[in-house]
Amino acid sequence: MTETVKGPASYFPSIEKRYGRPVAEWQEAIRTSPLTKHMELVGWLKAEHGLGHGHANALVAHTLAELRG
Repeated sequence: MTETVKGPASYFPSIEKRYGRPVAEWQEAIRTSPLTKHMELVGWLKAEHGLGHGHANALVAHTLAELRG
């Protein structure tokens, strides 16, 4: 049986389809950004890259959770 993906990662297939870039590229952009706060990063992805709020929030939440272990 395959496990259903839950949480922020459940958005990843639609993010890749809609914006044409792999999630790994978005995560690298987040990791290398001088911004560090969650909502600053969300705002940056929305303003500079045209992501919707839910997609930006999912990417930031998942990436920051990985960084903070």
